[in-house]
Amino acid sequence: MMITIVGMTWKEMLRKRVLLLTLILTAVFLLAFWFLAGSLRSDAASSGGAGARDLTTLMDAYRAGVMSLTLGFFFGSFVLAFLAIFSSFSAVSGEAETGVLQALLPRPVSRTQWYIGRWTGYVTVGLLYGAILFTAILTITGMHATVPGDPASWVRGYLLFASVVPLLVSLGMLGSCFFSSLGNGVLMTMLFGAGWLGGMIEKIASGIPPGEAALKPMQTIAGIFALLMPADSLSRRMLAELFSVSDVSELFDGNLTLGTTLGQIPSNAYLWYAAAYTAVMLAAGVIAFRRRDF
Repeated sequence: MMITIVGMTWKEMLRKRVLLLTLILTAVFLLAFWFLAGSLRSDAASSGGAGARDLTTLMDAYRAGVMSLTLGFFFGSFVLAFLAIFSSFSAVSGEAETGVLQALLPRPVSRTQWYIGRWTGYVTVGLLYGAILFTAILTITGMHATVPGDPASWVRGYLLFASVVPLLVSLGMLGSCFFSSLGNGVLMTMLFGAGWLGGMIEKIASGIPPGEAALKPMQTIAGIFALLMPADSLSRRMLAELFSVSDVSELFDGNLTLGTTLGQIPSNAYLWYAAAYTAVMLAAGVIAFRRRDF
């Protein structure tokens, strides 16, 4: 029965044309990104001299790859996040308002099966879309610049890139149990924006010399936002894995070059926190849905 609900979720996403619109906008972005990555590679090649293959030229090509991937995944993380948010923000309240949910629940399917089935449908579509977008950005960048060639880093990068999907779907469906579709959509957008703002503050704080009065308050605010919404921190860790920061930090003079791009890189303990955050939001959503009266 749960498989049937997953299939219904896929059909609903196609019927509402959310996924179709996302794919069209993604195609437009990838076309623009192709020319942008080529432009960055041309600048790096010209700075190194015709035919030069010394260390400076390799570093310039690597920097071009870093810039291309940073810009590409900046857009990609936004699109993936908003696909997860706007596909699931009305999963419960929207169907309750239209009467669809009241017609489905009396059938021989438990509320837990219905909720998990909907969650699985949203997450699987998001993961598939994330895999396509992740591969496209890496492929385009690899055609124009130097990117890490370790398949293990690609796998780690994709898992971190796509981890925002179950996180946001879990939080969005939980909010849908308590708020209207419009209210939950606004709340989810504000939470995601808060996480992004915390990431920007963290990047700015990483460039402030130690001992400055403004450093500690900025780090505190960034830390609170990162705990409320881990999405941006996961994106920064994903870029760090792709760039192999720990392996090339000495060549790039430590954090002087890469630190201003990524800020403080989230630790493994933070990844465990993000995983627990997702699991708690999913479990809380199931409990709230089972207890709600329709």
